[in-house]
Amino acid sequence: MKETQACLKKCVDPVNYSDLTARIAVQSGIEQNIIVAEDVHMSLNLIPKPLTEIILQGKHVSFQSIKISISPKNEELMALADYLSNRLQHEMPMGETSGNIRLILLDKTDLGEEGYELTVTQTGVQLSAQSPAGLFYAIQTLLQLIPAHQKEGFSLPAVSIRDIPRFAWRGAMIDVARHFFSVEDVKRYIDLIAHYKMNRLHLHLTDDQGWRIEIKSWPKLTEIGARTQVNGNGGGYYTQEEYKEIIGYARVRYVTVIPEIDTPGHTNAALASYPELNESEEAPNLYEGTEVGFSTLSINRAVTYQFLDDVIRELAALTPTPYIHIGGDEARSTPEEDYKKFIRRIQEIVIAHGRRTIGWGEIGEAELLPGTIAQHWFGASYQEAKKQGAKIILSPANKTYLDMKYNASTPVGLDWAGLISVKDSYDWDPGSYMQLLEENDILGIEAPIWSETLLTMKDVEYLAFPRLLAVAELAWSPHGQDWEDFRQRLAAHGKRMEAMNINFYRSPEIDWT
Repeated sequence: MKETQACLKKCVDPVNYSDLTARIAVQSGIEQNIIVAEDVHMSLNLIPKPLTEIILQGKHVSFQSIKISISPKNEELMALADYLSNRLQHEMPMGETSGNIRLILLDKTDLGEEGYELTVTQTGVQLSAQSPAGLFYAIQTLLQLIPAHQKEGFSLPAVSIRDIPRFAWRGAMIDVARHFFSVEDVKRYIDLIAHYKMNRLHLHLTDDQGWRIEIKSWPKLTEIGARTQVNGNGGGYYTQEEYKEIIGYARVRYVTVIPEIDTPGHTNAALASYPELNESEEAPNLYEGTEVGFSTLSINRAVTYQFLDDVIRELAALTPTPYIHIGGDEARSTPEEDYKKFIRRIQEIVIAHGRRTIGWGEIGEAELLPGTIAQHWFGASYQEAKKQGAKIILSPANKTYLDMKYNASTPVGLDWAGLISVKDSYDWDPGSYMQLLEENDILGIEAPIWSETLLTMKDVEYLAFPRLLAVAELAWSPHGQDWEDFRQRLAAHGKRMEAMNINFYRSPEIDWT
């Protein structure tokens, strides 16, 4: 074991060294004559990069047929086994006692709610966690260990992995207001982000160009406000049943959906539907352009707050998750004092319906109530939010906005926040990037993709991938990222993204294999 221990000291975080050495010896049953690969990250090519990973060189486990067992036997673990079975296109789970892939819940509080351990030995694969969410992320790692394009039978390296996320909030946002995307499109995006261990989907449901969620007490929002999108050519919206279908689909993949009703600006679709929400009481025309900052709700009318109360009430009833996003950005047509009054009132409405408020960074300029979260995208208003005790979600536009072009010749996307290469999206540290923010101020990271120029999911995928993988790793993996290491692992993911039918950008920064 001296040779093994010497290599472990090179490959593993010293804090976890003794624990991992003992774990391999106990769990693998092959403590004699094992050799640990020194270049582990080149070998596994996992994204996000795990906290610790040990490969037992020369040991591979072949699987020609799959049997899944779970312990304990309960409905949620059965659903996870079913999910894995479908992904592997193999047999259904066999129960609690047999199986060469074992999903096990253990009393391991040190793993937290989303951490996991995964071991591959000659006796099979064991995925263990404290919670089902942890097992779901262990499954994503297992799926990445299986060679891309593999359909029948595969061989896995003998390996021991221990993994815990850095941030609790690992999000992606998709704008369905500027251009509408179907239920199936949104499900596709949920699958893709969940595979890379992202756990939040922020749905930008309303904007000047369209209102995308059915509100039964205000039916004209979709009868009128959903008719169009950028450059016309129709629009669309989700019925409440369709929205609940999205929520349910996300829940099975341990993704929390955060609905956004953007207010008090970005509201032209609502104003065109109900003229009484306008100061002038006249309905503007529906809008198909891309300019911002010209619309505002009437701040001093009682009907405005009745409208908001009804919308938030119905949305909260449909969304059994803790958060509602109220927008708050680019309210250039709302007087400053009216804006501050409005932000206070809408937080009270959200709280009254049992939810926590999230708003874009500008809400830091108003009074924030306890529990409100600010999402930084541009400017320095997050500093005022921090002073009021708010946690911050990081979405700096020049790093995480996936709708920015890669370079000047990118056929879709925008460039107002700059051109963002794959390296740009990866090579920064969230814990120290923002002035006057420390890591314990940060709830997590979210990567928005705005859809002014995006007509199809293929457009979305082209801009999101591979930069979404960079953001996913920053959100999950421990501090101390290495661009060259990531670049090499990402190169190996080209074939995996091909196998997933992702329309990704083949960046010249990456030596795709």
